[in-house]
Amino acid sequence: MKTLSLVIDPKIKPIFLRIASAIRQAIKSGQLKANESLPSARKLAEQLSTNRHTNMAAYQELIAQGWVESFERKGYRVASCLPVESSLNLSLAKKDAPQKFQWQINAKVPVVVPTKLAHEYKYNFTGGIPDISVFPFKEFKSYLADSLSRPDLQDLSYGNIEGNNNFIQQVKVYLRRIRSITNKEIIAVNGSQEALYIISQLLLKPGDKVLVESLGYKPAWNAFKSTGATLIGIKQHQKGIDVEHLIQLIKTQKIRLIYLTPLHQYPTTVTLPINERIAIYALAAKHNIVIVEDDYDHEFHYDSQPLAPMAADDPLGLVIYLSTFSKIMFPGCRIGFIAVDKSLAPSIINYRSIMNHKPNVLMQDAIARWMQDGAFERHLRKMTKLYQQRRDYLLVLLNKYKDQGIALDYYLPAGGMALWLDVKNEAHKLECYCKEHDVFVLAESHFHLELSNDQDRFIRLGFASMDNEKVRDGLKIMFKYLSEKTPLNS
Repeated sequence: MKTLSLVIDPKIKPIFLRIASAIRQAIKSGQLKANESLPSARKLAEQLSTNRHTNMAAYQELIAQGWVESFERKGYRVASCLPVESSLNLSLAKKDAPQKFQWQINAKVPVVVPTKLAHEYKYNFTGGIPDISVFPFKEFKSYLADSLSRPDLQDLSYGNIEGNNNFIQQVKVYLRRIRSITNKEIIAVNGSQEALYIISQLLLKPGDKVLVESLGYKPAWNAFKSTGATLIGIKQHQKGIDVEHLIQLIKTQKIRLIYLTPLHQYPTTVTLPINERIAIYALAAKHNIVIVEDDYDHEFHYDSQPLAPMAADDPLGLVIYLSTFSKIMFPGCRIGFIAVDKSLAPSIINYRSIMNHKPNVLMQDAIARWMQDGAFERHLRKMTKLYQQRRDYLLVLLNKYKDQGIALDYYLPAGGMALWLDVKNEAHKLECYCKEHDVFVLAESHFHLELSNDQDRFIRLGFASMDNEKVRDGLKIMFKYLSEKTPLNS
């Protein structure tokens, strides 16, 4: 240690006791830890403008008191076993000490801290998590290295709040070719959650009404709630959202915004048909309602070409389109984007500059180089094929259990990274049993806007993040519980 910040009390005399007291207080407060090295007497003299011998005397005083130890050729260290203050002094100090500050939180969203994170479970069936173990880190490293060796120095400064120029251009090309989206401004964000928060803060005010899918994505709801907006659930059925109910809500209430996941509805994975998309757009246009389209895993569609996003046919510019690289790469990359009409882009750019200026420029640039080189789409093709194989393997296992007499059903997802599994009843008990046995799954109760709608029969089963062996072993644990309710046929 070369420097040490000390609080010196000038009232204490002589000087060596003043220094000794300051070091002792630093140890007692936790600023210095047991066995931590201390500055030499010479270094301390340079820092405090004191005599080296004065500091040596201070250290000798602390050694005598048991706070410091001296080692030949190694200098001074905080003692490994620190003195214990008398219980009387401790109780007096505690009694007289000011109470810890109590924070007054003005939050509209409850704070939920899980006791164990999903990735800490041996078998993690979280929906929407990619298999990070097969990401081409070595390949991507070369694009990061290229960004570092040939950086755009101006881009590393405070300009380009909307994002790295090359990144934006590559995303525009990709959206035009793959998702049929044109005439939109692209703004880079730190993941889709930041995008949702920015949009909420810009467009909503307390009391505004937002339509959301009654089974849906809670982080998006939390962003809307943070503004004081009121959420209204759109009913859902086996084929997706109930458009007739949505029409009724729009006709009878003043709606400000509609939030949808139309390609792979979250969490049920159902795809919203084209005719219903057209009907919703027409209603939004008639009543001046913003549509936020969250297309979180567009790439992973297996049995046919996915429907183009609603933003692809948006002549009035009322659709705000969100997407992310978290499902393609890994959640920690924290790069996503907003595709929005030119009229709204300046307001979004201005607001995000208040929050954090812009996402990681080097990561944006590396992704852009990855896309430009064609390796990005090669990776997508590889992962789409892999996830389809895993989906099909999961279906084989589920059908085997079904054939053995276990009551279950499922909606066959045309794409996405998860399956909506109907276990008929006691879904919450199944979730608890699984978590007790190191298997992470979520029952439908986690996805309801209104808990009173919980049927306690569905779980969301992610299949993308684990290999077939892990999926098989995780299901064995899950179906052990289900088999006890419905004995397996011999």
